[in-house]
Amino acid sequence: MKKEYQRYVIAVLLLIVVFFLLLFLNIGMGSVTISAKQILHILMGYAADDTAYNIIWKIRLPRVTASIVLGGALALSGFLLQTFFHNPIAGPYILGISSGAKLIVALLMVFALNKSYVLNSGMLVIAAFAGSLISMEFVLIMAGKVEKMSMLIVSGIMIGYICSAITDFVVTFADDANIVNLHNWSRGSFSGVSWDNVSVMSVIVLITTTITFLLAKPIGAYQMGETYAQNMGVNIKRFRILIILCSSMLSACVTAFAGPISFVGIAVPHLIKRILNTSKPIIIVPISFLGGAIFCMGCDLIARTAFSPTELSISSVTAIFGAPVVIWMMIRKVGDSSYGT
Repeated sequence: MKKEYQRYVIAVLLLIVVFFLLLFLNIGMGSVTISAKQILHILMGYAADDTAYNIIWKIRLPRVTASIVLGGALALSGFLLQTFFHNPIAGPYILGISSGAKLIVALLMVFALNKSYVLNSGMLVIAAFAGSLISMEFVLIMAGKVEKMSMLIVSGIMIGYICSAITDFVVTFADDANIVNLHNWSRGSFSGVSWDNVSVMSVIVLITTTITFLLAKPIGAYQMGETYAQNMGVNIKRFRILIILCSSMLSACVTAFAGPISFVGIAVPHLIKRILNTSKPIIIVPISFLGGAIFCMGCDLIARTAFSPTELSISSVTAIFGAPVVIWMMIRKVGDSSYGT
């Protein structure tokens, strides 16, 4: 037991070190390089350079904060879906939930743009949440029709393709003045995030994450099987509804502000379980959030700087690093054994 806790402590300390390293790199690197000394002075309120101050406080800090909050949300959403379906390949992007959210948000944005309406953050989140729930409902219907989990995954992928095709069609016929922004959003990006956006997403993710953490004990029981969970006093029907709502809200929040982001929800929870050699929810929930934040910060840094001034979509980078993890999981035939204690 002592070695087990030593492993947790060492892993968490290393993740925290990587977190702060990436935080400083994200703030300092870009078209204008800002030294660590300048960053510390500006963050402490000693701003000697107005340009650097504006770059940090108005552009880079909101963006890196969004990557932290939304990256953690994606990892938690993936963990909840993997728990719900008892499958490590389940995730908001693979099951088409992110694509459903993207479709409804795109429809709302195009409608608002054509009518000259101004959308606020709350409207986007509600639209994305509705899209997530619609896609989730289709996935649940398919889950009741097919016996093999592999067929469920294929069904989710097909739902995602259909939603993405309709979204691309809608974006293609958007007004020329707005098509660039819509196209960039539909491919996934943390750019253009404001402090107002960060405030809304932080509140939503904080509340949902807290609920998820409070569900740690029922999740642990559910991982052992429905019969075991019922014997432990878990109301399975209510528990499933909470899992669906929490995972859909987390995924919707990401899609509303950053568009669909691939593979984070699958790769990060699996990697965290492998690193810690456990799947205990009370441990995995907070550390998966930290892992998702690190993963998205690192990918966003690459997206911004690899081919500067051209910026890659965040999904392109997360796919490069996340897809090999999924392939490795499939080759090793990682199944329900990943959900042991």
